[in-house]
Amino acid sequence: MAPVFRHAALLAGLAFVPAIGEAVYFRDKISWRAPVAASDAVTLAQAKGWGDHALWLDARPDEEFAQEHVPGAMPLNEDRWSELLPRVLETWTPDRRIVVYCSSQACGASREVSRRLRTEGGLKNVFVLEGGWEAWLAGRSEANVEH
Repeated sequence: MAPVFRHAALLAGLAFVPAIGEAVYFRDKISWRAPVAASDAVTLAQAKGWGDHALWLDARPDEEFAQEHVPGAMPLNEDRWSELLPRVLETWTPDRRIVVYCSSQACGASREVSRRLRTEGGLKNVFVLEGGWEAWLAGRSEANVEH
């Protein structure tokens, strides 16, 4: 019986070798860790300057969107991508710029959603909001202080 377990352990160990190699090789190439390209990032001031020509998409989980979101924003997250995308596409027009945000710059959801909109949807003018939801909140707070 011992040789059977030894062979099983050896096969299991060998099965992990390619996975470990791939993890080591691609460790810096994971999309949610990659910085947003400068051409794909947008500041809050720039996005607000687009006015009605901006379509705001919230990539956060449904619970966070339900609590509070950018006024007029639509949810589009990875969990319900197939369900939510058709509504976004119905609203989008070629003259609009898409601004995707999530909880913060550390959140990879906004980068992944914007990537998928570009690659799978073939959309242009898709941007990630620098600073994410927190930048929006800070901008809102600053606007209230100015009044």
